[in-house]
Amino acid sequence: MLTRRRFIGGTIGAGVALTAPGLQQAQSQPAKRMIVDAQVHMWKANTPEWPWDPGTRPQLPEPFTYERALPLMNEAGVDRVVIVPPGLNYRNDYALEAARRYPNRFAVMGRLPLDDPKAREQLPKWKEQPGMLGVRLSFNTPATAAWLKDGTADWFWPAAEKAGLPVMFLAFGMVNMFDPIAQRHPGLPLIIDHMGVNTAIAREGRTAEVIGHAVALAKYPNVSVKLSNLPNSSLEPYPYKDLTEHIRRLVGAFGPQRCHWGTDATNNTERGSWRQRLSHVSETLDFLSESDKDWILGRTTLQRLKWAA
Repeated sequence: MLTRRRFIGGTIGAGVALTAPGLQQAQSQPAKRMIVDAQVHMWKANTPEWPWDPGTRPQLPEPFTYERALPLMNEAGVDRVVIVPPGLNYRNDYALEAARRYPNRFAVMGRLPLDDPKAREQLPKWKEQPGMLGVRLSFNTPATAAWLKDGTADWFWPAAEKAGLPVMFLAFGMVNMFDPIAQRHPGLPLIIDHMGVNTAIAREGRTAEVIGHAVALAKYPNVSVKLSNLPNSSLEPYPYKDLTEHIRRLVGAFGPQRCHWGTDATNNTERGSWRQRLSHVSETLDFLSESDKDWILGRTTLQRLKWAA
């Protein structure tokens, strides 16, 4: 795969060559599209030094390490990955280790326990951690979903806005609850995970309804949406044609500049390889222009998360 360093060197060389006598008519090569996956979980084995919380289970039976991810990224044609630490514990150290070792390949949207009083102290200095871009919150259990209703999460939104932190949120079937949050905190970048849809919602026939909740938030410029984990929102095999109109609807509402592509690559790998999850957007959605794909497949994530190219 063409690395960023080789690409930059090649484009500089091409620019010099075009100034040489007799070569003015040479055609420059188009810039390579940077592919940025907005969500991949990575984790280590369950050990006394890095224990999982009791009762938790990863998406694969074996650890998915950054050493394992790198060759798979290269094979699929993915340049960068946003690591979202999985719900095995509230530790971000392993993800940050990956970002320190490979800063041009990995960055992190870290996990934060909103019910922990220490979280309030951590937030103002959150981005001082090298490789940390923002926060990812999950409201996918009865206990965490209650935080949106019982006041537990209320302190977080103004604090994150003040700290300049983008926030990804997982809230299947509850996206509409973020309308007042987006309205009250216009400086807070909010990113809807997985379009707000999961397999259960799809099987219940509620996908269009839930997509509508996401579309309703498009009126707020600070809200964007992740077209992520798409195989698990589809009831069909690759290329997941039952999602086409839903994706078209989201792109039409948000614009490509507020749509992020992401794989959640370790989730139900039998439903699609990393390469297929990329080609689904890059090759099979014929309503997307090449400019649309540039944004959705990388530029949106780089810009919204302020991850320098």
